[in-house]
Amino acid sequence: MFNWISFLTYAVVTTVTPGPNTITSMTNGSRKGFCRALPYNFGIWVGFSVVMVFCAVGCSLLSALIPRIKTPMLMVGAAYILYLAWKTFRSSGIQERTQQDGFLAGLFLQFVNPKIYIYGIVSMEVYILPYFSGQTLALLGFALLLSSIGFFFTLCWSAFGSVFRRLFSKYARVVNTVMALLLVYCAVSLFLN
Repeated sequence: MFNWISFLTYAVVTTVTPGPNTITSMTNGSRKGFCRALPYNFGIWVGFSVVMVFCAVGCSLLSALIPRIKTPMLMVGAAYILYLAWKTFRSSGIQERTQQDGFLAGLFLQFVNPKIYIYGIVSMEVYILPYFSGQTLALLGFALLLSSIGFFFTLCWSAFGSVFRRLFSKYARVVNTVMALLLVYCAVSLFLN
């Protein structure tokens, strides 16, 4: 019997903890406010959904290939996360409007974000496929559920950044440094498992 409690606990804990999506969402929320950060979050949701569908298909059909693509995926993902850390550190904290924090930036991040690939693969292999293997609609539903859970928590982090916007703008250098260091930790931790 499918264990919803264990599955949802894993999904919530994995998506609520700091990672590239949550940290960049909080940063955007603190710089631009919740509503102006929404395009970035919607980009995350669309990209996240595509990646979760890819994980469902990949785990179902190509499980032998996954170990071979793990290292290159981690390297590209870590490089992009370090790039985000650098951009966050160098940010002035002023409400600047750039292309790098809109819908396409949120979308692109998902394709190089190893945390969500690992999240999708583990969810599929450990929780979902043992019970729903070969059930296309169920797998699609779980892929969308996984991405929606992630989207919900990026919105929470964006709201958190927006609520503490004045505090964050007053201490922009400190906040940017802490957020950049957390992103560096995310990049390094990819190789510690």
